[in-house]
Amino acid sequence: MRLPAPVRAATALARTPAVRAAAELVRAPAALTVPGDSLAGAVAAGRELGAAAVPLTALSSVALYWAGMALNDFADRETDADERPARPIPSGRVTPGAALALATGLTGAGLALAGAAGGRRTLAVAVPLAGTVWAYDLVAKQHPLAGPATMAAARALDVLMGAGYGRLRAALPAAVAIGAHTLVVSVLSSREVEGAEAPLLCATLAATGGVTALAAVPGPYRGGPRQAVRAAALGLYTAGFGGAQATAGGRDPLRVRRAVAAGIAGLLPLQAACAARAGAAPVAAGLLAVLPLTRRLFRKVSPT
Repeated sequence: MRLPAPVRAATALARTPAVRAAAELVRAPAALTVPGDSLAGAVAAGRELGAAAVPLTALSSVALYWAGMALNDFADRETDADERPARPIPSGRVTPGAALALATGLTGAGLALAGAAGGRRTLAVAVPLAGTVWAYDLVAKQHPLAGPATMAAARALDVLMGAGYGRLRAALPAAVAIGAHTLVVSVLSSREVEGAEAPLLCATLAATGGVTALAAVPGPYRGGPRQAVRAAALGLYTAGFGGAQATAGGRDPLRVRRAVAAGIAGLLPLQAACAARAGAAPVAAGLLAVLPLTRRLFRKVSPT
């Protein structure tokens, strides 16, 4: 069956070296783990999912995430020249100026989408989120404690942006769980080059267990399909991320990178568990349905 002309044109464009380099720069497939933040916040706050504000907020989150990825490689370009020469900037496929311009443009797009979604009330969270992203890439990531904490704050703010200013309290449990998970992944990612020793992996595994326990705290909706979906989500989260950490020892950088990728993918079942806790079983099931595709794409374009 012959594909329509627009689809063929889009496919051909996606295969061009420039587009492939840009997709690698922003870790394009990892964006599949982003809308679940704002969705988890939205359902926790009781927002109407049929309203245009919800998808606009999700798109804002994706734009800000991609901005952070592009800015990350701009800030790390000298280090990457030694440690990760195949990345787009050190390999010469993307210039530093182009990466910075893309990060700036995506940040502007993210804020514009947030403004369209909810005006000043959404921007009240989106602006601090954008500031946190830039602070992480340009300043905080150089510090072993401030870096992971800032990254965790960014993800937590992303959840709260989905809830909307004025409804933040209802989304705090989801924000704390997703922020804590991000903290664990960020700590683990700091060992992607050198590999991880057993004490660190024991600590991250224990913290992952704590996140699981936090996400398993009973919510206002119990029983029925919500509980079944929530249990399945927590099982996938624990088996996927916990299992990857359990095999990441021996100071093997490749296994650590796989564990970090599993942690990024693990956001989907964790977001699903948070959505199910808020009573949104269809949203949770939808997030779980994206997980296999995300894992496949991660094998093509690294999310780390």
